[in-house]
Amino acid sequence: MERARQICLNQLEYAPRTRAELAGVLRKKGVEDDVAEQVLSRFAEVGMIDDALFAQMWVTSRHRGKGLASRALSQELRRKGVADETAAEAVAALDPVRELATARALVDRRLRTTTGLPVDARVRRLAGMLARKGYPAGTAFRVVREALAAEGEEAELSFDELQALED
Repeated sequence: MERARQICLNQLEYAPRTRAELAGVLRKKGVEDDVAEQVLSRFAEVGMIDDALFAQMWVTSRHRGKGLASRALSQELRRKGVADETAAEAVAALDPVRELATARALVDRRLRTTTGLPVDARVRRLAGMLARKGYPAGTAFRVVREALAAEGEEAELSFDELQALED
């Protein structure tokens, strides 16, 4: 039990972790499941493990730092073992207006690097960048089209290209 406790403390000293992440580490280190469950329950009881708080902090940090959208954030939280309901609550706290502003800022930052390219290439690169960050294709195309229009460029995207961004 003491070994499991120390493993968890070492992990938490490095960075916040979800219960599932700690359970995985304990499993890899050969800690028995019942011992791991006791230690993890105690850590949760005293507030050292809090998946809801972790999810809130993760969403805030990754949205501000990487510009990730709701969809990408949900996927990351799922990979970290956060329950779907908990992840959905944390992502729901993300303001849609702020998310759109972040998408615009990402495009504005990247727009300069596409100067001189054909319009369709610019659209694909910029919208693709937003799609990889989890923005829906409609939002990505609208933001890119607005940014290009501000430069005097007119962007058209076929239905097939829009569908490709969704995938």
